[in-house]
Amino acid sequence: MCIVDKVLRRFSLVILFIAAVITGVALSPTPKIPVSSAPGGNANPANSSARSSTPSPRLTRVTTAAPATTTAPVATTTTTVDPGTLPQTDVMPSSTDPAFIAKMTDLIKAVATGNPALAYPAFFPLSAYLQVKAIPNPAADYQNRLINYYNQDIATLHSSLGPSVASTTFVSVDVPPGQAEWIVPGVEYNKGSYWRVYGTVVHYSVAGVPGQFTIASMISWRGEWYIVHLLSIR
Repeated sequence: MCIVDKVLRRFSLVILFIAAVITGVALSPTPKIPVSSAPGGNANPANSSARSSTPSPRLTRVTTAAPATTTAPVATTTTTVDPGTLPQTDVMPSSTDPAFIAKMTDLIKAVATGNPALAYPAFFPLSAYLQVKAIPNPAADYQNRLINYYNQDIATLHSSLGPSVASTTFVSVDVPPGQAEWIVPGVEYNKGSYWRVYGTVVHYSVAGVPGQFTIASMISWRGEWYIVHLLSIR
């Protein structure tokens, strides 16, 4: 074999070897670098892109508001306390007290209509009478005697004022000044005390014509005047 053939043969072998090496390197798999071992964070650009496009989950505190509740409005009521259930006082009643004037106005309305029930607020309360009187069965005495006579006296006034009685209106009331007396227990069959006054004059008008009548007796309870005998003491 000539020298040229030997050189060509060796050159071919070198070429084949280099080709084999290049082919082997191209076909060998590229080693994967774990993310945790890659210096500086993510070594794989594809994985880095996937993470950047997907937002990282965040922990969010959820506050649940209490459901709104509707409370029904509480109805308010006005409670009127029976003054007769309260203890007596030694306060002197006033003849100009608006409550007393209202009672006298109610009395005239009862006279005008002939309905005595309209004037019951002006009469001494049963509950107070039970505290005052030291007699057997004061409730029966109150109903059978005092209220019964009160009703009769209002009926008498109503019938005496003539055909225009329905037009009767209240004008004024005069309580005799300096005539009230403080009644102590043991007097008038009482176990309690009160102020008493005789001769209060009620002024009214019937169809423009003035008139008047006299209240036989009033007594006090907690600083207010009340009727116990209207036209006469019986």
